Parts: sequence; structure tokens; C-alpha cells
Amino acid sequence: MIDLIISTLTQGFIYALLSYGIFITYKILDFPDLTVDGSFPLGAAVTAVMLVNGFNPYLTLLCALAVGAAAGLATGLIHVKLGVRDLLAGIITMTALFSINLQIAGSNLAVERAVDTIFSAGPTMMLFGSFSLIQRKLIVSLILVILFKLILDFYFKTKSGLLLRAVGDNNVLVTSLAKDKGRVKILGLVIANALVALSGCIVCHEQRAFASTMGTGQMIFGLAAVIIGTTLFRRMSFVKGTTAVLTGSVIYKACIQAAISMGLPANLLKLITALLFLVILVIGNVEKGKGKKYAGA
Repeated sequence: MIDLIISTLTQGFIYALLSYGIFITYKILDFPDLTVDGSFPLGAAVTAVMLVNGFNPYLTLLCALAVGAAAGLATGLIHVKLGVRDLLAGIITMTALFSINLQIAGSNLAVERAVDTIFSAGPTMMLFGSFSLIQRKLIVSLILVILFKLILDFYFKTKSGLLLRAVGDNNVLVTSLAKDKGRVKILGLVIANALVALSGCIVCHEQRAFASTMGTGQMIFGLAAVIIGTTLFRRMSFVKGTTAVLTGSVIYKACIQAAISMGLPANLLKLITALLFLVILVIGNVEKGKGKKYAGA
């Protein structure tokens, strides 16, 4: 039972990085970015190939951030420079990335047990060698998710971060400040998809495998985590958005794990995910409707 809880928390922390990215596009930029379903496995594909070829496991984290940023940049340029609608821009990049991922790592690629990952490499073992593998996974994923949460919280307080937040709320304000809203959007997409690819990278380290289909439904997961977290802390203005998203990711993973533990077949996981997301949306809309009713009373 303890191992199950630790595993669920680990998954929640790892996928919180993906949820951070979707928080930026969905909640801040108001941009329905389907690039996520391609940039997530892109990070995993690059990581798997690098690990198999003997690269330093920590270097894969930086490379995943870089390729994810490139994917976000592609979507941003297609949308801003070529004038393609946001949803279609994401679909175009996602579709292209599916083929790119196949070229990088094939349809499936496993990493042998003898190969070190960020959970078993030298520095990690020096610091946390007294813990079991499952405990090391929890500790390392927690450190990473907190580190990037703090980085994002700091960034959102900077001038660039404030402009990013303003683009989704008020394009006119950004323009009145003599700033190019298109460039700000592109920057947001770059940051978001870098985080998504990093999440895919860590999943590859954790599972020691890449599959070309592992990106399917990741957009849904991220949206669900964001909606759960922001709905849960809607009336607590002191709770930062990143904290809410992190909490939502853990809760959503716990719900999925509970469904599997109840005996539901693993091949129905995507169906369970979709239905759970639908329930979350309905509850969110009901809560929003109540809020408007009370405000008008």
C-alpha cells in the first residue's frame, strides 16, 4: 500500500511539469495548444536515444527542454507569422512531431536496466543511495517539480512574466506598452512546451521506455489537472497557480490509480481519463454558474 502511494505521488509530480506547461497555454495565454501531444513524446524519444547511446542522463534533461522549446517555437511561428489559427497551428505541429518522433526513436525503444537514469546515476546515488529505487524516484521528481515551480513563480513576477500574463487577459494593454503580443505568445509557447517535453523526458527515465503513442491524451490530463487545481483553490487568492496545478496533478493521478485498483481494465484507461475529465468540466461549469448567480443576487 505504501509503495502504491509513493508511486502515485511520483507520477503526480512528474506529470505536474506537463501541467505547468498547459497552465501557461490554457490559463495564461488562452491558447488551445495541441502541440503537447507531440512535444511530450518528443522529450521521451530524445531521452531514450541518448540513454541508449551512453549520454549523461542529466544532460537529457537539458536536451528535452531544448527540443520542447523548438516545438513550441514552431507552433508559435505558424500561428503568429503565418496567421494560422491557434488550434490548427498546434495540430499541424503535433502531426509533424509524430513522424519526427518515429524517425528519432522508432515506434518503441526500451532502455536496458544496466543503463543509468537520473534515478540511479552517480550523483543521485551519492545523495540518496540509502533509499530504495521507488523512494529515489519520489525524491528526485519532487525536487524537480519544486525547482521548476519556484523558477516559474519567480519568472511570473518579472517584466517578461507580467507581459505573458497580460497577453491572455488584455492584448490591447500589451500593444499599448509598445510590445509585440505575437512575440510574447511565442515565448509562452516555447516555455510551455519545454516543460511538457521535460515531463516526457522524466517519464522515459522512470519507465525506461519510449512509445510513439505515449503522447496520446496528455493534453486531456494536463487540462484536467489545471481545472482541478484552479477550481479547488478558486477562493484562495494566496495560493499560487503553480501550487494549484501541482495539487491538481497529484489528485488526478490518484483518481486514475484508484480506478485501476478497483479492477477496471488497463486498456480502458483512456476512456476512464476522458470520462473523468468530462465530470471535472461539468462540475467546474456548475460551480462557475453558482458563482455568477451569487454575484448577481
